[in-house]
Amino acid sequence: MFGLFKKKSPVEKLQEKHKKILEQAFQLSKSDRSASDKLYAEAAEIEKEISRHS
Repeated sequence: MFGLFKKKSPVEKLQEKHKKILEQAFQLSKSDRSASDKLYAEAAEIEKEISRHS
């Protein structure tokens, strides 16, 4: 309950974005492989950002 108004740290925001991109990439992998690969590459860049902040 006390975490209800807590602001997210930049790392938490990046982790959420990373998760959403991976989910989209998985869905696209079934129909459009090249678009899926681009999203996986974007997710890899976000992983690097997260590791820099940690």
